[in-house]
Amino acid sequence: MNLYIRYFDNETLVTNVDDAIDFLRSIPEVGMNPDLEADVREYAESEVYYPKRYKVRPRVYFIIIKTEAATMLDFKQKKALRSTLAAEAEHREIIPPAIARLNEERPGWYEASLDFKRVVMVPSTGKHEYRDTRFVAQLKANSAYDAYTRIVEHLRGRVDSRSQFPSAKGKNFKFKYLGHWK
Repeated sequence: MNLYIRYFDNETLVTNVDDAIDFLRSIPEVGMNPDLEADVREYAESEVYYPKRYKVRPRVYFIIIKTEAATMLDFKQKKALRSTLAAEAEHREIIPPAIARLNEERPGWYEASLDFKRVVMVPSTGKHEYRDTRFVAQLKANSAYDAYTRIVEHLRGRVDSRSQFPSAKGKNFKFKYLGHWK
């Protein structure tokens, strides 16, 4: 793993942490000290792949980026940057989120539940208030998003117009594919 270091116009790509520390010592404004040296060594040895910036003085920083680029040209052309998705894939299996499945064309029966804020009148006071309401339905749809839009259209005609419906992408809309219709 190589390290790219930049402080204003001073930049370098080094192959080890000792070269990185020597480069930082060559810049007087950085003020290399044992604590900073230990922190740079710790970052270089860690499994963290996000860039790290170090404060030199207020609003002035230098940055260190871990890279697999062999040359400065490769780094500048972003040929060997380690993507966060690749790093996550090494540690755990990537599960497609519900958002990715939301627009997937899959005609059939769906069971969908929607938690929304329904406006109701309180009989004792005559005032209106929001109440959390869950609506569950089994319906035919072409996709999960189609099921969401059908439910919202159905409810809009039956509840107070001030009621608030959540986004289909949020945690308040859940769906399950039950099977293909015949």
